[in-house]
Amino acid sequence: MSHAPSVASRPKPRPKEPPRTGLAGSNSTRFLVLLALACALLAIAALSIMIGSRDIPFATVWQAITAPADIEEHYVVHDLRIPRTVVAIIVGAALGIAGALIQALTRNPLADPGILGVNSGAAFAVAVGVGAFGVSSVSQYLWFAFAGALIVTIAVYAIGSAGRGGADPLRLVLAGVALGAALSGLTSAMTLLDPQAFDKMRNWGAGTVVGRSLDIVWPVLPFLALGLVLAFLAARPLNAIALGEDLAAALGANVLRTRIIVIIAVTLLAGGATAIAGPIGFVGLMVPHVARWIVGPDQRWILAYTLVLAPMLLLTADIVGRLIMRPAEVPVGIVTAFVGAPMLIVLIRRRKASGL
Repeated sequence: MSHAPSVASRPKPRPKEPPRTGLAGSNSTRFLVLLALACALLAIAALSIMIGSRDIPFATVWQAITAPADIEEHYVVHDLRIPRTVVAIIVGAALGIAGALIQALTRNPLADPGILGVNSGAAFAVAVGVGAFGVSSVSQYLWFAFAGALIVTIAVYAIGSAGRGGADPLRLVLAGVALGAALSGLTSAMTLLDPQAFDKMRNWGAGTVVGRSLDIVWPVLPFLALGLVLAFLAARPLNAIALGEDLAAALGANVLRTRIIVIIAVTLLAGGATAIAGPIGFVGLMVPHVARWIVGPDQRWILAYTLVLAPMLLLTADIVGRLIMRPAEVPVGIVTAFVGAPMLIVLIRRRKASGL
């Protein structure tokens, strides 16, 4: 007489792969498009080195890289524009990946480190460090940025998850916007109360990559690298969470562990990027939508595309900021805000523009 296997002995079903939708329907097409975008990123990086208050021809740039000489153009390339371009690539990638992670975890297409107040929390913590403790370098206020990003991420998620039904996308956005606005107001008030102490923070507070040397990047780079590794480790469980946390748990995904990994990754990425370049918004909002439009809902491909598309956006915004008010420059954070605000309005009006 045969006996049906008990429920406890049945193997847990494997998480279902997300449907392969998007413009690039096959993995081979996605890989080719990703390769093309990587080449486009290199081209934009070259333009970033060439374009400025005074343009430098590509031949001179190439000569400065391969056979540097003691002339002004080579100094500009080596000491100013290459570090600026590298910083924009690193910061853009960090903010984009952080935004993709937040959108996936909260299942909210309007989430990003700026809208959820993570950047404002990091900026407020840095302002506290400058005003109360006299910190003045990246290596000093890096820890303040991380602490502020972590506290605000946990606070927003806790407020948005309060009550029945778990994390609610609308409550998350409202909590993030309210908390971010309050912290931004406090940061501005602290700046006005002691303008001399915060004089060096003026450009940083607007979000800029101007004057950022590679010496500023090195202390932050290990934390950004760790955040990036954690992001890709969480990609597969996030695919299951996209089906709903209850169903994800039933399918064998460890929801709590995934939450912790994502929160740590967002803290490292958003906090590190803010420590380097100041609060830059909307990068983490726009880019994951473009990636999702191309590759569909698979978080592994979304993160890979975001890793390339986000630096492209930030570099392009930085180039535009150099051109629209020559020879003066507009901080990249202001340019991304001008582009991101209309994008946010479109996403609010078209709820199905990029479903999660």
